[in-house]
Amino acid sequence: MSRHFLAGSILEDTLRITSRGRVLSGIALIGTSALVLAGCAAAPETGGETAAPSDFVPCMVSDSGGFDDKSFNQLGYEGLTEAADSLGVTPITVESASETDYAPNIDSLVSQGCTLIFTVGFALSAATLTAAEANPDIQFALIDDAADADFNGTPDFDNTKPIVFNTAQAAFLAGYAAASYSKSGIVATWGGMNFPTVTIFMDGFAQGVAYYNQAMGKSVTVLGFDPASPDTATMTGGFEANDVAKSTAQNFIDQGADVLLPVGGPIYQSAVAAIADSGKDIALVGVDADLFVTDPSTADIILTSILKGIKQATFDVVTGAAGGDFSNAPYVGTLENDGVGIAPFHNFDSKVSPDLQGELDKIKAGIIDGSIPVASYLG
Repeated sequence: MSRHFLAGSILEDTLRITSRGRVLSGIALIGTSALVLAGCAAAPETGGETAAPSDFVPCMVSDSGGFDDKSFNQLGYEGLTEAADSLGVTPITVESASETDYAPNIDSLVSQGCTLIFTVGFALSAATLTAAEANPDIQFALIDDAADADFNGTPDFDNTKPIVFNTAQAAFLAGYAAASYSKSGIVATWGGMNFPTVTIFMDGFAQGVAYYNQAMGKSVTVLGFDPASPDTATMTGGFEANDVAKSTAQNFIDQGADVLLPVGGPIYQSAVAAIADSGKDIALVGVDADLFVTDPSTADIILTSILKGIKQATFDVVTGAAGGDFSNAPYVGTLENDGVGIAPFHNFDSKVSPDLQGELDKIKAGIIDGSIPVASYLG
């Protein structure tokens, strides 16, 4: 995940429910609204060639990670620009350097005549909903948030479309793969900050390891996250690639972990540095994008990545809106609709068990048909 989360000051404001007016609706997904969302959306159909109205202007605001984060923001940006190219229209994009840029950046796009505005990450939720309420004739698409600040189970406004992903399902597969690959019998996961869209990866990963242990009679240990005590999950306190993020990774390596899952955009870069310094045979699991593709420097250590279909979802919402098909019905990415998944093993294909892919295919089918349950705040 990219740094599409609250910085500390926003979290404090949210917890105090200050005069900024709206509680961050991404956190609202924990409750009833999440359960409603999980059942009310399928992946949008892939957009074809659509004749866009002459005044159709698709736009996007990044979170503070920027559009070159090799992850969350970048995928949204690519989906937007490819859709715009296919429609023959010119998109407008603006990057946020910090949380204080969110509202002004959205307002700037409104003033430039944007007809569809994507905001990337639930850190932008409050600013997005404020703008959506003030501009009912403009369409908004909010990535990784329910757009449900009043917690009633539906998006607050007709002109705001939530785009969310049940990544626990894909992380379950990655956890199983990590447990199968591990030589030490110890794997680890940690995040940037303790929010649902972070811990959903960690939780699914731990569940996948537990499933492997049960199926294979093994006892692979997960460091950093206990599904029974999610509040104790290991977090770096932010989403920067810094000394804290690196020392966190190093601590798990020192404890014997040989597969690492850092959840929080650029913090994976600190894990890469820690792996290099260790001189040990450590594998990395990426999130959001296929790091093998987006960051070739990881090619020799990336086991797989837990994928969100942000690029395709963005593309489809843009092309759908251009053709007059826009609603506030939530998009929920799942294994069934290919909204989430895991990347190929790439350079690790010859290193994993030859039976692993077949096992994962059966598990995926079981998750889809419900015979293998995966717990998630999205239901």
